[in-house]
Amino acid sequence: MRNIRLTIAYDGTDFVGWQIQPNGPSVQAAVERAILQLTGTASSVLVAGRTDSGVHALAQVANFRSETRIPCEKLQTGLQTFLPDSIVIRNVDEVPDDFHATYSAKWKRYRYVILNSRVRVPFLSRYAYRVETPLDAAAMHHAAQSLVGRHDFRCFESQFPNKATSVRTVTGVTVGRYSGWPIWTQAGGLRGAVASDGDFICLEITADGFLYNVVRAIAGTLLQVGRARWAEAKVAEIIAAGDRSIAGETAPARGLYLVHVDYETPLPAPATVPYREFLPAEFVPPHSAKDML
Repeated sequence: MRNIRLTIAYDGTDFVGWQIQPNGPSVQAAVERAILQLTGTASSVLVAGRTDSGVHALAQVANFRSETRIPCEKLQTGLQTFLPDSIVIRNVDEVPDDFHATYSAKWKRYRYVILNSRVRVPFLSRYAYRVETPLDAAAMHHAAQSLVGRHDFRCFESQFPNKATSVRTVTGVTVGRYSGWPIWTQAGGLRGAVASDGDFICLEITADGFLYNVVRAIAGTLLQVGRARWAEAKVAEIIAAGDRSIAGETAPARGLYLVHVDYETPLPAPATVPYREFLPAEFVPPHSAKDML
């Protein structure tokens, strides 16, 4: 039995989130369906973080177990054949048997993107939260430093309690203004595009775990600082109070991205087998999958 890791990017707009739900299509359901269609065997997919409805991912990490002999590079192209354009398999590799996408994860990084412009950009309406009021990104950054360290983050959690504990460790957070938004980059801080007159403000936060809606609530709280409605010290006061009702709004899902997941141990390169060795005689690859043969 092989343990196979997937690195997945997706536009979360049309999904109810990662996890299978009865009220609409999910990323998990689409990926598991593609695995079944390609390998002929149903597999349950484990994931690093269950993103919510409308939330995007640049590098979601998942794994599943399978007896398929399809080599990893062919799994990547084969799965893509059965997935919608809004879901992309960025990489496939074989990992040790004890690898678990959820429990082996050490740190996760999220990005929240704000379009700070009076002019609506129709091409970005699904991928950034537009705020017309001019924002003070420097004040937002300074206020956000209160988040760094080990804290009880119940003040930002929707529907508390959702987990056994609301204590998490934030290792870094930045808020910056940028002239452009390199959507595909996973580099922390987006340092190359910093500009004092840019239209994009990006919040980047890394932690050992995230509570339900916590990044969006943090973004909404920092927006109040950016609008000069709250002092920078207000964020520390909210954390100390532990009261969700005094924190900011839950910012819309469309601006949020799961950017990167860190694992402690480097993962080995997978072994492969010739593609034709595993193909059932009746298998007819659809469309461009003929190139896999």
